[in-house]
Amino acid sequence: MRDVIVLGSTGSIGVQALEVISANPDRFRVVGLAAGRNRELVETQARLHGVEHVALGAEQATQLVRDVACDVVLNGITGSVGLAPTVAALRAGRILALANKESLIVGGSLVTGLAAPGQIVPVDSEHSAIAQALRAGEHHEVRRLVLTASGGPFRGRSRASLEHVSPEEALAHPTWDMGRVITTNSATLVNKGLEVIEAHLLFDVPYERIEVTVHPQSIVHSMVEFVDGSTIAQCSPPDMRLPISLGLDWPHRVAGVGAPLDWSTASTWTFEPLDTDAFPAVELAKRVGTAGATFPAVFNAANEQAVHAFHDGRVSYLRVLDVVRAVVDRHEPQPMTLEGVLDAERWARAEADALIEARS
Repeated sequence: MRDVIVLGSTGSIGVQALEVISANPDRFRVVGLAAGRNRELVETQARLHGVEHVALGAEQATQLVRDVACDVVLNGITGSVGLAPTVAALRAGRILALANKESLIVGGSLVTGLAAPGQIVPVDSEHSAIAQALRAGEHHEVRRLVLTASGGPFRGRSRASLEHVSPEEALAHPTWDMGRVITTNSATLVNKGLEVIEAHLLFDVPYERIEVTVHPQSIVHSMVEFVDGSTIAQCSPPDMRLPISLGLDWPHRVAGVGAPLDWSTASTWTFEPLDTDAFPAVELAKRVGTAGATFPAVFNAANEQAVHAFHDGRVSYLRVLDVVRAVVDRHEPQPMTLEGVLDAERWARAEADALIEARS
């Protein structure tokens, strides 16, 4: 039996995590819940699951992690506000089932330096896939990691054709519904750039050996290529309950958590090279990740500001990455402390806002 705290319990990841836990009462028990502003729903969840400890907001969530004993903290908070709870979970010695990629990306060496081997278990489907595939060999036998991307709603379009796309078009993702910022990030492929940084930090593979391929069917969730030429892929229908269950009880599998592929039905899986002219975010993310320090925090914060401006009609779709690049180019790295990261984020948001305002 594993006692679990679910952070971001009212979001998509949190709701699905509670479904997994409810379906497996012999394996998991919820001992704490945290949400952002949805007090009514989190209190309903607490009553349903018999949970005594409930928190609202990142500050209370951080205190919850410090005060309530548990085996696993599932961090499903959205955005870099999840950094402090991530740090608290690691310092408390909890297993961290990490769906909040931003806290690892912006925290960088601050987070990895706190983590014991195996203490962070990825919940993103791509990184869960890599973790599963890596069990087929030793670290020194890995030639490269290959992350798959659906390509988003604008797959196959030229850069010129994207000049006048609307926020509604950017939110029309063919596979996932992930909220305004993350869904837009999937359209620009910023999300995939962030996942490249996350893969580097999780698995200690150099950026030049991490690649992205476009796989519209979202069945192959990522791959590991080994030095003998073998490639191990993790495949399943797109359903986040599978990587969530692994995050809660790694390395053990939870029976019946997801439906298997139907091999009696004909199907085709395709793979395409990434068009870096139309979607430059991945290459920019690799540059940012290689620079390290507080550059990834600045990249993420500037992008969030630019995405909100895009949805408010203050910048065009293509200008989102232009703003991010300009802020990154102006950044002077800060100390890799919690305060240093937060200062860099505040600077990046203000700088992005100023650039957006100046060109509106």
